Amino acid sequence: MSKCWRQPSWTLLEILWRWAYGIPVLFILWYEGTRILKAVPLNTKALESMSLVDTMGAAKTLDGAMRLLLPPVLDVAKWLAPLLIVAWVVVSSLGRTAVLRRVDPRLHARPGTFMALQAVRVIALLGSFAAWFAGMQWASRLTIAAPIAAGNEPNLVGYFSLVIVGTLGIFSLWAIVSWGLSMAPLMAMLRNLGAGGSFRAAFGLGPLRSKLMEINLVMGIVKIILIALATVFSSTPLPFQAVATPAFLAWWWAAVSVVYFVASDFFHVARLVAYLELWRASERSSAE
Repeated sequence: MSKCWRQPSWTLLEILWRWAYGIPVLFILWYEGTRILKAVPLNTKALESMSLVDTMGAAKTLDGAMRLLLPPVLDVAKWLAPLLIVAWVVVSSLGRTAVLRRVDPRLHARPGTFMALQAVRVIALLGSFAAWFAGMQWASRLTIAAPIAAGNEPNLVGYFSLVIVGTLGIFSLWAIVSWGLSMAPLMAMLRNLGAGGSFRAAFGLGPLRSKLMEINLVMGIVKIILIALATVFSSTPLPFQAVATPAFLAWWWAAVSVVYFVASDFFHVARLVAYLELWRASERSSAE
């Protein structure tokens, strides 16, 4: 990590390619979202008057809003989501190749292989989201739908407890098992391998696997801490809503978001550098 501090250009390059993708995507999402909101007869007053005290009333209001919004959102997602995924695979592969070669010019440029490996990683990540969503549905059936069907009050505390535990569990599991998917592109550039050879090399690193898993888990914990800090700082001005203007809150939340993304990008680079340094150290010890 100290190398990343001494070489800020690595993080700046990471920020450059990520934001070159993210800013246009945000604009597209804003445009499509605005268009949908204008076309849908949404009862904004009902949404603004929701109260956490009346949880069932708030749930009914949200349910009505979702029934109106979901069809047009899904229509847009059918063509936009695949486009954004393909664009992410291409941009992230080229951007990450540039960052890694900036870190170590001896690495081979394998953009085609990188794209194939990145596509596999994206598919696996989408699978983890699907598993998370299925878990959330199960939690809602267990703690909300089933009690209501039996004529009882929904167990909201139990639901949110399951949501928190399930989310942290999926997040931690992904951090533990995804190290090979992150290491495979690096192996392609280190050994000039194809996609299949890169996967075999990544998952066949022997004693290094536990250390790579540890690095990935630590970085996952760091990501959780960053999210928690961003949440805390985002809520800091809320007690002063009486004097804080909406413009101030918007700028504050934008600033917190920027700081979070910069920190997240830094740790993405730190993880890659840690992988690379660990592999280089292993190669040197093997040569000796």
